[in-house]
Amino acid sequence: MTTTNPAPEGPPSSPVATTQTTADDVRRSPADREPRTRTGTTWFGICVAALLLVVLIVFILQNTGSVEVTFLGMHGNLPLAMALLVAAVGAAIVTMAIGAARIAQIRRLSRHHRP
Repeated sequence: MTTTNPAPEGPPSSPVATTQTTADDVRRSPADREPRTRTGTTWFGICVAALLLVVLIVFILQNTGSVEVTFLGMHGNLPLAMALLVAAVGAAIVTMAIGAARIAQIRRLSRHHRP
């Protein structure tokens, strides 16, 4: 009975390993990264706003059924999407007004406590 040793699988290993480090291979540290700019931040904000507008348009197109709305004694019929959009915009305006009042209050207090 004869036994044979199978050949090793995979590529043959070379006795000298050569490695070259390129700029792509090296990970950059946080200090080496490009700083964020206002233009880049603005661009990102515009992209997010555009995506949200697309979602809003799809929502409006899918909810065109008319509903009866009653608010402070006023009655009317309008599309469901429009009613929800008006309610959301109204809530956002109230939130901004309260936030602006709080910011004004904090600024007034910080000016008052300056030496």
